[in-house]
Amino acid sequence: MIDLFLSPSCTSCRKARAWLDTYQLDYVEHNILTQPMTEKGLKKILSLTENGTEDIISTRSKIFQKLKVDVNEFTINELIELLKEHPDLLRRPIITDSQFLQIGFNEDEIRAFLPRSYRRAGMAKAIERIENE
Repeated sequence: MIDLFLSPSCTSCRKARAWLDTYQLDYVEHNILTQPMTEKGLKKILSLTENGTEDIISTRSKIFQKLKVDVNEFTINELIELLKEHPDLLRRPIITDSQFLQIGFNEDEIRAFLPRSYRRAGMAKAIERIENE
């Protein structure tokens, strides 16, 4: 199952939702502003990142600049508490399943959430088009 963490006013979040709907993928939508993420959920997302907090924290957000914190000095528990208290620090959308994580909307990267059979069929069609040119 795909989890889509978003805020309703976010343009990239709406694009991600529309993309998932277009491909008729099952997902659970979580509004991070009204349903703050759990400690378990935040740890899962952090474990899937390549660059840790750098990948998930929006350093350009107004709240980040207002708080004037150095998240690199936080323990994991302090960071999780900060994110639970200020969910708008998170970059979004956050799209995840048991294997993949995508932060932000990128139409090429989001294809990882398509079933393998669908991706193979799409690749076969692309190869066929190239060979027929």
